[in-house]
Amino acid sequence: MSNRILVLYGSYRSDRMGIRLAHFVIERLRRRGEDVELIDAKAIGLPMLDRMYKEHPKGQAPAALEKLATQIREADGFVFVTGEYNWGIQPGLKNLTDHFLEEWFWRPAAIASYSAGRFSGARAATAWHGTLSEMGMVVVSSTIAVGPIAQSLSEAGEPTGEGGAALERAFPRFADDLLWWVEAAKSQRARKKPPY
Repeated sequence: MSNRILVLYGSYRSDRMGIRLAHFVIERLRRRGEDVELIDAKAIGLPMLDRMYKEHPKGQAPAALEKLATQIREADGFVFVTGEYNWGIQPGLKNLTDHFLEEWFWRPAAIASYSAGRFSGARAATAWHGTLSEMGMVVVSSTIAVGPIAQSLSEAGEPTGEGGAALERAFPRFADDLLWWVEAAKSQRARKKPPY
C-alpha cells in the first residue's frame, strides 16, 4: 500500500531552479510506489499571512486554503524542498506553511535543500528543522542537499555531473528514513489517537 507524500516547494522567482529538485524527489518517490503530489506555493498563490486557516469560521476559509488543509490532513508525510535566501529560508514556502498548524501534526517531514553555490542550502535546511519541529512534525535526520543546482540537475530534474551522482547515492537513505517514519507514524495513529 502506498503512502501519501506531499512535496512542498516555495520559490516565487521567475527562473526557478529548485523545481528541478522537487521533480527529482517526486519521480524517485513514485518509483518506490508512493503516491506523491507537488504543492507549489507560487501556483497556489496564498496572500501574505493575515489569518491562519483555523482562524476562519468553519466552512468560510478561502477555497485554496480549504483545499490545501484537506491535502495536508490526508498526507502521511512531507518533503520540504527549500532554497537558501541570504542564509535563510524562502519566504514563499514559509508563508504557505504558516497558514496551518494542527493540520501538520503527527506526521514526519524531510528536508531537501539546494542553492546556486557550494553550500547547497544547508543553512536553510538547518533553519527549517526547528520550524517544522515547532509545527508538530517529526523531522527525519536524513537530508539531501544539492549545489550548485544548475550543474547537478537538468531542467527535467535528472541528475547530471558529479553533484547529480552524489544526489543519486544520497537519495535511497533519505527516502528510507522518511518512509520508515511514515510507516511508524501511520501505525501509531491507527493504534492510538494522538493526545491533542
